Amino acid sequence: MAGSATQRTALFSRQQPGGFWNTADIKDQPNNIWVVGSTATHAADAAGNGRNPDRPFATLDYAVSHPLVAVGDTIYLLPGHAENLALDSTVDVDVSNLQIIGLGWGGCRPTFTATAIAGDFKLAASCGILQNVLFLGGIDATTGILEVSSADWQILNCEYRDSVGEATDALITVDGADRLLIDGWKHIGAAAAGANSAIALDGSDDCIIRNFNLYGNFAVGAIDFRTTASARAQIYGGAYNSKIWTANAADIAIVDTITTSTGFIGPNIDIMLADNAANITEACTGATFQYVQPINICNLAGESTLFTNITASTD
Repeated sequence: MAGSATQRTALFSRQQPGGFWNTADIKDQPNNIWVVGSTATHAADAAGNGRNPDRPFATLDYAVSHPLVAVGDTIYLLPGHAENLALDSTVDVDVSNLQIIGLGWGGCRPTFTATAIAGDFKLAASCGILQNVLFLGGIDATTGILEVSSADWQILNCEYRDSVGEATDALITVDGADRLLIDGWKHIGAAAAGANSAIALDGSDDCIIRNFNLYGNFAVGAIDFRTTASARAQIYGGAYNSKIWTANAADIAIVDTITTSTGFIGPNIDIMLADNAANITEACTGATFQYVQPINICNLAGESTLFTNITASTD
């Protein structure tokens, strides 16, 4: 028919070196695709690997540092992939605008276990996505198993679990990690004392933390603003309320220890405190925050929540 044109979609075919073909949405995977999987039979940190699931790279840091890995590439971590974080910067993501996507569910997700106090996974270059990765604290008092030290990262549907002892802090930012999005972070800490926070923000402006579920014995606060003030933060829940459950008698869920951070706390946050005491107001502390109800707080099993009783605005 006159004027007709071939129907186009966002999907396209691309041949990877070695004869492997893939079909993808170019908006989601604009450049090269790489594969990392430590449990594959032919996994190796070698120049000929990394292009398909049959011959993946063995470690993520090797993939990131490979001379052909470039801005805009996507790295898939296969189900069951596992690495130990035994040194500072064991994984150092120093290439900007990478997508690192874990495949699998539950305990079969790609897993990174801290086996030294300094062992960590660093997001050092700007503008990237880290998705569906499990972190384990395999040593007592690990600090900052996931460290964000650059701007414009998205951390999506990742999880931390204490497996040995207690992490002092699980996810930390370094001054300048601006416009960070943490969406769907789950933290399962130990009931025993030893933790300070699940998430600690240091001098990181315009950050969003949403749809989280945090449990632990947090001596400082589940979410802690520290060292250098962070501006215009947003901490809230979505269709399913975000949760904080602290087992520490300090009973602080969200705290601005630097005292001059700004932003919105709430709505749709549920908080469970450890002590049946006059601690509802103190559960969220930060004189320069704005609070948006509902922020639901309970301090005794068997009781229902009530809204935070921080002073309400008046007309």
